Amino acid sequence: MREFVIPLQLINLQGDGFHLLVEVVVYGQNFQAVLDTGASKSAFDKEIIESLAVDDIIYMPDQHAIGLGTTTMERYVAHFPELEIGNLIIQDYEAPVFDLSAVKYAYEQLNLPPVIGVIGGDILMDYHAKIDYESLTLVLKGAN
Repeated sequence: MREFVIPLQLINLQGDGFHLLVEVVVYGQNFQAVLDTGASKSAFDKEIIESLAVDDIIYMPDQHAIGLGTTTMERYVAHFPELEIGNLIIQDYEAPVFDLSAVKYAYEQLNLPPVIGVIGGDILMDYHAKIDYESLTLVLKGAN
C-alpha cells in the first residue's frame, strides 16, 4: 500500500482547544476540513455542496443522523466523483451533508478560515490514518 503524507494546519480556538485542518479538493475546488477523530463519519456542509453540485445531493427521508450537537436531523447524502485529501484520491465517495452553519459561524467569529466539513472515522479507519502532532502531518495508506 502506498503512503500519503498530508500536511495539517493546527488552529488554536482561542483558549478552547485546538482543531486540525486538512486541505481537501471537492468538485475541483480547494477547501479546508476539520480532521475529527471523534466523528464516526466524514460529513460536509450542505450549503457549500449545493452551490457546487446540486444534482449530486440525495434526500434520505427514512434515515436520520445522530450527532453534531443535536439528537436527530434530516439526512442528505452527496456523491463525490472524486474526493482528494493530499495526493490520495478517493473515487465515488458518498458522504452525509448537513447544515453546518453553526460551525461556520463559530469559525467566522474567531476569524478562522471557513471549513467545508469534517474528515471522520470512516476515512481515517479505511485508510489506516496516523496523525503526528509534532510534524503536523496525516499519513493515510491507499492503493492509488
